[in-house]
Parts: sequence; C-alpha cells; structure tokens
Amino acid sequence: MKLSTETSPPALRNEGADVALQFERAGWLRAGGRLRLGERVIESLLFLAGSSSILITLGIVGVLTYEASTFFEHVSVRDFLTDAQWTPLFEDAHYGILPLLSGTLVTTVVGLCVAIPVGTVCAIWLSEYAPKKLRELIKPALELLGAVPTVVYGYFAFLFVTPFLQKFIPGLPGFNMLSAGLVIGLMIIPYVSSLSEDAMHAVPMQIREGSYAVGATRMQTALRVVVPASFSGITAAYILGVSRAVGETMVVAIAAGTQPNLTADPTEPGATITAYIVQVSLGDLPHGSIGYQSIFAAGLALLLLTLAFNIGGYLLRKRYRQVY
Repeated sequence: MKLSTETSPPALRNEGADVALQFERAGWLRAGGRLRLGERVIESLLFLAGSSSILITLGIVGVLTYEASTFFEHVSVRDFLTDAQWTPLFEDAHYGILPLLSGTLVTTVVGLCVAIPVGTVCAIWLSEYAPKKLRELIKPALELLGAVPTVVYGYFAFLFVTPFLQKFIPGLPGFNMLSAGLVIGLMIIPYVSSLSEDAMHAVPMQIREGSYAVGATRMQTALRVVVPASFSGITAAYILGVSRAVGETMVVAIAAGTQPNLTADPTEPGATITAYIVQVSLGDLPHGSIGYQSIFAAGLALLLLTLAFNIGGYLLRKRYRQVY
C-alpha cells in the first residue's frame, strides 16, 4: 500500500525535503556558474575593446615618434619650428613647419567662424523652441551632413563655393583657404549642433521653470540659464569641431591647394599639414628619404596640436562642469 505524504513518517518526509532541497541547490549552483562564466567572458571582451583603443593610440604615437626621430637627426628642432619655408621637394630643401601650421590654423579658424555660431543657434532652436516631433525629424537630417564623403565637400568647395566667392572678391585665386574653410565649417556644423543640443537638453526642466517663474522670457532663459548650465558640454562640442577641422584632409587638398604659404590671409592659397601628408604619400619621394620622413614629423606636430586643443577643452569642462 502506497503511503501518502500526510500518513508517511516524519523522518521520511524530512529526508525527501532534504533531497529536493539538494537538487534545487545543485540547479542553482549550475545556473550561477554559467552566469558567472558568461559575465567573465563579457567583461573580458569589454576590457579588450576598451584597451584596444589605448593600444592603437600608443602604437600611433610610437610610430610617429620613432620615424620623426630619424627626421630630426638631420633637421634640427629649432629650424623645424622657426624656418619660414617648407620646401622638402625642392633641391634647396627647407623644413620649416610654420607655413603648414599657418594654413592649418587659417582654415580651422574660418571653419569655426561658420560652425560655432550656426551650430550653436541650431542647438538652441532644437533644444528650446522646436516642437518634439519636428526636433526628432530635423536633428537626424542635420546629422546626415556628417555622412557625406569629404571628397564631395572638396569638389563642392572648388567647383561651386570658389566661383561664387569670385563674384564678390575680384582676383580671388582658384585655390584659396577661404572657400576651404567655409566648407569645413559646413562639415562640422552637425558635430557642434548635435552635441551642444544634447548638452542643453540634459539641463533639468526645473531650472527653466525657475527662470520662467521670475519673469524671464524664453530667449533670456536659453541664453542666460540653459547655455551657461550646459557650458561644459558645449565646450566639448567645440573642441570636437576644432579637432575635426584641424584633421580635415580632402577639402583643403582640393580647394586650398598644396602650396605652403606663410600668411594669415584666407584669400590666398595655402597648404595644411594633412594636405602635405597626402601629397608626399602619393609617391613623389622615395621611401626612407628625409623628405619622406618629414611627413612623420608633420604628423607628430599635428598630433601635438590636437592634443593641446583637447587638453584645453578638458580643463574648461572640468572647471565649469555642472552635475545634475
């Protein structure tokens, strides 16, 4: 006769409960072990992904430093930083970085004069004035400008912007830094506007409501409350725009020309550091020559310039950062 649980002795009932509990614990242990193993695998993959960027950066810095050291064995650092001529392809070679540096800074400044005000105004409108549905439509469309290939922007500057400017600026040469800088500014508007809008959108609504409560208008709230409160994020957007403008290659190579010219006049032709690297990389100089090694010295100078901008932006963000 089969005994039911109610009529079985207490010892049998306790033994059955212990066995069931052991099986349940064993299942938990197996599931927990698989879970911990999966977490370790995911943590390892995330660590590899995070460390790979650091290793790649260190590799780039190492290659540039090693190759540039060979260049500086033949050219002094003083001549590299102070010589006003950059003619590594001529028989009378000069290796002064100042003409390339001036071309890079001029095109960058012209681009920022376009991107910063336009991008900031777009960000303020998207954050404070645009309806939600219109914002969700306009912002992705604006960000699509960043997906256009840079060579397209280069030919747009050379074939459209330069002839258009020549109607208003007589004697403007076909290659000039003004048209290149304007198109670079058009390119980096999405970076400035999108990141600035994200920073403004992160400002709590209570801050805006407090401004409205004391009688401020929407414009006063946007300019005197929201923008200062999101200044660290806006600064990060500006620094990203600067880095993007400094590192631009195809637009300046096509529209500004490849003639190193130490000038601050944007209507003159000029060459940037990236344009020179492209020019030499096409095979005009034999591998291992001093002229070829000069591209690594120029690349190292560009890396240090970008690093200086990023350090300055980090210090500004750290000084004015607001945590909500």
